[in-house]
Amino acid sequence: MIKKLFILFLLTSLQTYSQEPYNSESFKVTLDDLKASTFLKDSTANALVIYEYGNSYVDKLDYKLKTEKKFKIKILNQEGFSNANVLIHLYNKNNRAEEVDNILATTYNQVNGKVETTKLKEEHIYREEYDKNHTLVKFTLPNIKAGSVITYGYTITSPYMFKYHGWDFQSEIPKLYSEYNTSIPAYWKYHIKLVGGKNLAVNDADLKRNCLEVGRGGYADCAIGKYVMKDVPAFIEEDYTTTKQNYLARLEYELETFQDAEGVKTHYTKTWEDVDKELRTDKDIGRQLRKSVDLEDFLSNETITETDALKKTKAIYNYVQSNYTWNEEYNIFNEVAIKELIENKSGNVSSINILLHNLLKEAGIDVYPVLLSTRNNGFPTYLYPVLSEYNYLIVQATINDQNYLLDATDPYLNFGQLPFRCLNTQGRLFDFKNESKWIDLTPNTATSSYYILELNFDESNNLSGKINSKKTGYHALNSKKDYFKNKDAYLKALENSMVECEISDFQTHTENINHPDFQESYYVNQEIENVGNKIYLNPLLIHFFKENPFKLQERTYPIDFGYKDTYLYNVTLKVADSYSITEVPKTVALQLPNSTGNIIFSAKKYNNIINMTLKISFKEAVYHPNFYPYLKEFMDKIIDIQNNSIIILSKNT
Repeated sequence: MIKKLFILFLLTSLQTYSQEPYNSESFKVTLDDLKASTFLKDSTANALVIYEYGNSYVDKLDYKLKTEKKFKIKILNQEGFSNANVLIHLYNKNNRAEEVDNILATTYNQVNGKVETTKLKEEHIYREEYDKNHTLVKFTLPNIKAGSVITYGYTITSPYMFKYHGWDFQSEIPKLYSEYNTSIPAYWKYHIKLVGGKNLAVNDADLKRNCLEVGRGGYADCAIGKYVMKDVPAFIEEDYTTTKQNYLARLEYELETFQDAEGVKTHYTKTWEDVDKELRTDKDIGRQLRKSVDLEDFLSNETITETDALKKTKAIYNYVQSNYTWNEEYNIFNEVAIKELIENKSGNVSSINILLHNLLKEAGIDVYPVLLSTRNNGFPTYLYPVLSEYNYLIVQATINDQNYLLDATDPYLNFGQLPFRCLNTQGRLFDFKNESKWIDLTPNTATSSYYILELNFDESNNLSGKINSKKTGYHALNSKKDYFKNKDAYLKALENSMVECEISDFQTHTENINHPDFQESYYVNQEIENVGNKIYLNPLLIHFFKENPFKLQERTYPIDFGYKDTYLYNVTLKVADSYSITEVPKTVALQLPNSTGNIIFSAKKYNNIINMTLKISFKEAVYHPNFYPYLKEFMDKIIDIQNNSIIILSKNT
């Protein structure tokens, strides 16, 4: 019977961080702050934000945006010393610059029962011109020890009201209390976005009348906001995720409209209808997408005259894919130059895929551009368009009511496969005759790894036989890249993964680098030692996972594999008649909640023949954080099966 891992929301005791004596709702350092030496809720924490405070408002004198920040941090051990290094980013452009002042920082230590304070000296504050638009201000708090409490604060003055300061409630260390206060004049209207899926302990809004004089005797009201989060866990990055910016708990501000004293409104946040119109007439992307091309300059007559639309599309895709090289640059809104791409045979993402788009369009294929944000760039905003969030362009071709997402930047991709970097929720498809729309980027084709083994164990204690493997989807893509880029290194890595076996007669059965499958075969030989007149044999020579990638106590963000996948290992083992099979591993059946994945392992004996099968299925591309403990157990079981599926043989007398 399949063992089901039911989701049990275990409500542990309502123990809060306040059980330890930290003064978490005040900037003042107390003796309890200094005496405390642990953080019970996260024993791995090296430092802890006890209290942080922010306040953003428009100055009544110079109408600049002021943001005051204060921090109180406990250094729990030596590994937490890096939290005493402070870095402030300042932006400048066109002779307008952000400035920082009122920098005050103090280190508190308990020495012989007394509180010792060490203040930061002004000469230890450093400025660095990072680039033409960014300046860094740096300082390190002095006299840091395990157990220190540090406080620091500063004020940033910005002339860029359109860039209202956001607030990070979460970071790489836990926080007990984080508060952000805002005052926004009524003539500025922002989209306010709470990212990260965590709840606010305080979310207050109020209106303050006549808070700001706007000239000619006029006054503006201000929207007052207060936002608080408490007991925020540390964000620790782990495998199988997109960029952490998708999940860090924070507030973001996107300027929507500005109304001046005369009542004239300027709209900064556009509608999708506005963006559709803009891109249609854009001097870079829009103009390049409208360009006509002469098919005879690029394609063979055989391709041009092909009457099967799918065959023609594949031929055009293969032509662009094999003749033009991606220069590893994105620049999807700038430097889009099809002419330079054709001359240099190399170009950025937009240039290559717009050429593909134009060739398909000229050939009569129903094709549209799609904008997306890559996995390391973050999720796009879905409620309204923010074009700066998009950094990639692909195309969608529709043939016989079937949609194919195409990207010609990678010669190893098979037709209809996107690079892994593009598997990031949804993209925006632009049909310039109709409205743009969201489309799903999740792969439809299967990703799998299959291993079929036929092994023999002979009277000389040699385990030998043949391994056939077939990989599809992204497993195939990764293997193709490793093999065709460096065959010697690929074989070396294979030998290192099976260090106890000798490998011979290696063959690949995939000739084209953009074939959807990767198939290989080879022979193995391994000498097995007797242990007390018994043989302990593990026929699982291939390990799908070297170790459990999930090691956190708790994970608060999704487990994002990018695609669904399956692993299958089947081995038939013939044992010499001089041995008896005395023990085989027990059957294992394990299922994730809601049937979203399973492990099936069996070992069956027929006379002196053993058939062993391991099948692993991940039926979702992305799992909610609630699945984390079950995926963790799931992976533990896979590792255990791989390492401990032992067959015991006894010598016949």
